[in-house]
Amino acid sequence: MTTIPSLAQAPPLVLTVAGSDSGGGAGIQADLKTMLALGVHGMSVVAAVTAQNSLGVQGYWELPPEAVRAQLDSVLSDIGVHAIKTGMLASTVLVETVAEALAATDAPAVVDPVGVSKHGDSLLAPDAVHAVRSALLPVATVVTPNLFEVEQLTGVKVVDEAGMREAAEAVKALGPRWVLIKGGHLPGEPADLLFDGEHEHRFTAPRHDNRHTHGTGCTLASAIASHLAMGEDVPAAVAKSKEYVTGAIAAGFPLGSGIGPVDHAWRHR
Repeated sequence: MTTIPSLAQAPPLVLTVAGSDSGGGAGIQADLKTMLALGVHGMSVVAAVTAQNSLGVQGYWELPPEAVRAQLDSVLSDIGVHAIKTGMLASTVLVETVAEALAATDAPAVVDPVGVSKHGDSLLAPDAVHAVRSALLPVATVVTPNLFEVEQLTGVKVVDEAGMREAAEAVKALGPRWVLIKGGHLPGEPADLLFDGEHEHRFTAPRHDNRHTHGTGCTLASAIASHLAMGEDVPAAVAKSKEYVTGAIAAGFPLGSGIGPVDHAWRHR
């Protein structure tokens, strides 16, 4: 005799607003894999579609703002969220559309200010950088720029770990509550700096000799949003997310002829 299980309670709810990666290693695909791996219910608003593989981005097409707004309204009005993560938003109008939605919700927002792909392909229109600065960052709970994005947003160029505090202060001045400067591209031990305007938290991890790191930024930001949805404070959410993404990098695997993805399911294999 089959026992019918009782209705389960929904897990924490996390929404990603980002671009689709046809190769499955980054973007919305990476976000949803991360959320599943960490035990939250992932939902998605597609802001752009990319033609992308292990060799790079061959093209991208942003969705009309009314389509993005409709997706946001659909999820937020009926299901609700415990945290939101943003990634590739492509254009000024999409950045402003998403910023307006974030301002209207109390859920914490993790903003990954995506400027270029892992391969160096631009994913943000030059005129949209101002909108990221003026509209999106002021409504962010945590913003997670890499060193290129720091320079793009503030003009501050970081060449060593000593420069990360200046970078954090420059990004913090744009309005987010917390800034996580990702220092993985610097020589030596990978170190990230979390800053709230007063207090610093430094996170380090071993450097793994693995070139298959596609999707690290998306994965980290999605993990932070997931842990915030589960009730962690920002420093604890970043610490746990750093541990998760470090394991995913260590288990990254080859795919196609170029850079393969991190392994989002590394804890389950």
